[in-house]
Amino acid sequence: LCTICYSTDVIPFPVDFQPGASLCKQVVYAAKKAVVSGQMRPGDSFPSVRTLSKALKINPNTAHKVITLLTTEGLLEVKPGIGMVVAALVVSSPAQRGHVLKKDLEQLVVEAKKVGLELDDVTAAIAYHWAQLSGPVVLTTAERPRSRLPRPKFQTPG
Repeated sequence: LCTICYSTDVIPFPVDFQPGASLCKQVVYAAKKAVVSGQMRPGDSFPSVRTLSKALKINPNTAHKVITLLTTEGLLEVKPGIGMVVAALVVSSPAQRGHVLKKDLEQLVVEAKKVGLELDDVTAAIAYHWAQLSGPVVLTTAERPRSRLPRPKFQTPG
């Protein structure tokens, strides 16, 4: 599998380009991940279209689309005289959260069932990735997964 990973002093988050996937979606995801994990904090400067385009070697139109999507989603804001900066995360309502996650959760469940995973396996995988982004998740004894399948092996970014 051929991938290209970009992480420079100019781009404050790593982007691991995977073949066959939209470059725009991959950059948007990498930026979101950097924001929710605290790698990029509210008020931090975000690269301009030109800087993003040159550093990641992507078309300026793609870089513009990335910034537009991140701004529309409320992750970036324009500060006059400064440029694009990371916006403070806004706490959404339960209804908004449910709407956003419904499709993604359904897809996750379908894919997990397709490969034979149990709910405990999915829960353990979610806890693992949650911890990677925000620190350890502590489960009480009653909440700990008890899977009958071998423990899934997770790939950590190298």
